[in-house]
Amino acid sequence: MSEFVIEGGHPLSGTYIPSGNKNAAFPLISAALLTDEPVTLHNLPDIGDVRTMLAIMEDLGVEVTRHSAHSATLQAKRIQKTMPDPELFSQIRGALVLMGSMLTRTGKITLTAPGGDQIGRRRIDTHLLVLQALGVKIEHNGEFSLVVPDKLHGADHLLDEASVTGTENAVLAAVLAEGTTKLWNAASEPHVQELCLLLTQMGAHIEGIGSNTLTIHGVDRLHGAEFTLGADYLEVGSIISLAGVTHSEILIKNAAPHHMRMPLLVFDKLGVNPEIRGDDIFVGANQRMEIKPDIGGMIPKIEDAPWPAFPADMMSVSLVVATQSNGTVLFHEKMFESRLYFVDKLIAMGARIILCDPHRAVVQGPSHLHAERQGISSPDIRAGMALLLAALAAEGTSTIRNIRQIDRGYEHIEQKLVQLGARIKRVED
Repeated sequence: MSEFVIEGGHPLSGTYIPSGNKNAAFPLISAALLTDEPVTLHNLPDIGDVRTMLAIMEDLGVEVTRHSAHSATLQAKRIQKTMPDPELFSQIRGALVLMGSMLTRTGKITLTAPGGDQIGRRRIDTHLLVLQALGVKIEHNGEFSLVVPDKLHGADHLLDEASVTGTENAVLAAVLAEGTTKLWNAASEPHVQELCLLLTQMGAHIEGIGSNTLTIHGVDRLHGAEFTLGADYLEVGSIISLAGVTHSEILIKNAAPHHMRMPLLVFDKLGVNPEIRGDDIFVGANQRMEIKPDIGGMIPKIEDAPWPAFPADMMSVSLVVATQSNGTVLFHEKMFESRLYFVDKLIAMGARIILCDPHRAVVQGPSHLHAERQGISSPDIRAGMALLLAALAAEGTSTIRNIRQIDRGYEHIEQKLVQLGARIKRVED
């Protein structure tokens, strides 16, 4: 198992270019199933999860041509099977977005349990309920068998939660359905918006992109398209956090600042104030690192919620920022009951954190972080990145194990950080 060896306590400087949005890659790849014409995607992140998704598409019979590590053309002239390879499918939760596309293209899909981070129960009921509303019949006997007995038809449907992949599956199923579909309480994250924009380029008719109400008018067919993924806003948030905790000066290029409005409000509350420079974000080395109290001097609270609120996947790195800021703050993780368990590893490094329950943690800073020489294991993608930031801020040399988790979400992260001056080595077993 590979690991990172990190010598912390050194400020960084330079220019950082984030990869394409990991969470947009999955639905955009799946959308290629909706046409027999070529769909070319640029700025794909070169990470394990995306490579696995492309392997699943090839297994289904899709022709995948890699032009480079970040560009690929997919052409689904024919589909050879209706059940994705269980071994590949079990590795990534993002492959769930195959449901909408496969039901539209073949009228059937059989699924085993999806993979992904172990951060608590992650229900798929929202996906199944909206697909049922569109005309899908579902059987569950160890595996999920989804069938379109007649044809997909439009529906007026309120999602029982603003599920990102549930919304994406609904859109993928509705664009070629008969009639009009109206989705209420739809997710509106940047990756949902990018899926809708790609489908629009392919000939779909979608209204309300970027809002929580989507209206999809079914069309007869879709055609090929060429599309460039935007920056991964979660990676941008991670690098802003890195700059804050290591007192570094970093310019983040092509950072899609229009997607960073809520994260920037939260970082301001934690004492980090980046500067927007056109499409770039600049973080200076001399941040105030002071937690801003609520009106009346009350202890502030940072909580996650569906977009455009603060993203759940940015909670872990922002919590590390709080350990290095002067003051007290309460983190309330409302969406996943196991995400905050990684804070035990930060406490072992000297962080002053009280884990109140699976959803709430009180952080008092600044903490003097020290290296964890015995090694710490990365439990999921975002916690792994948070531990990496903590190690870079800590005094001494730390070892992070199970970095496959970090690799799933961050492309060649140690190479990018070394270019900024980080002292980090990848050690292969």
